[in-house]
Amino acid sequence: MELLDGPAVSAALAGLAWARDARTLVKVVRRHDFADALRYVNEVGALAEASGHHPDVDIRWDTVTLRLSTHSLGGITDADVELAARIDALG
Repeated sequence: MELLDGPAVSAALAGLAWARDARTLVKVVRRHDFADALRYVNEVGALAEASGHHPDVDIRWDTVTLRLSTHSLGGITDADVELAARIDALG
């Protein structure tokens, strides 16, 4: 696994609902309420467990912020982009 360079990250983001924040992919999702936010996080958690790659998660009532990076390498890799795409498919 290798870090993606800036142009590769930009190209990957073209088809995703994520933003780049330095060396991290970030997605903010608003849900109906806290219970719905928790359901969403559980769905994300199932994807993360299946892929063996886990986002940082912050829940603020109806707002979920997800951050993806490969901590061991200090940046964004294909594993982050792949999980981001799977998370986007949740809707």
